[in-house]
Amino acid sequence: MEQQAKTSKKDSQGVKSSEWKERVIQIRRVTKVVKGGKKLSFRAVVVVGNAKGQVGVGVGKSSEVIGAIQKGVAAAKKNMITVPLFKKTITHPINGRAGAGKVMLRPASEGTGIIAGGASRVVLELAGVENVLAKKLGSQSPLSNARATMNGLASLRTFKEVAQSRGLTLSEMLGS
Repeated sequence: MEQQAKTSKKDSQGVKSSEWKERVIQIRRVTKVVKGGKKLSFRAVVVVGNAKGQVGVGVGKSSEVIGAIQKGVAAAKKNMITVPLFKKTITHPINGRAGAGKVMLRPASEGTGIIAGGASRVVLELAGVENVLAKKLGSQSPLSNARATMNGLASLRTFKEVAQSRGLTLSEMLGS
């Protein structure tokens, strides 16, 4: 009985901390030439999401890897966006852009899965999108691609928003 009590405490603590999932996309060692030689530091690109429609990307820099990751998580939580989902996919096709990175996002039918590569895949997984087609164009940088994916997801609109902008009701717009 003592073991059960211990495991239930671990489970209850695990549930509280597992609300947000963190994924490190890239850790890069950066050197800066200064008067006395070279100064070594690390840059971490981190994605944080709850797989229920909220996701954020952050960058942290520090002289230690762990510090860089912690700063990246804090930055990602500050830059959270809410993604409108429709039947576990995105609402409409969209292109995202950040710097030289471009990402093309298309909704997919049930059972397709996430067809995407690199940083875009991680962002979409942590956003809670289960069926989507994505293609990265232009830059191969993980940071640029993650930010371009975030830009695309941030510009998505729901059916209700589109109906309001057209001055229609939702049923009139959908034709039912």
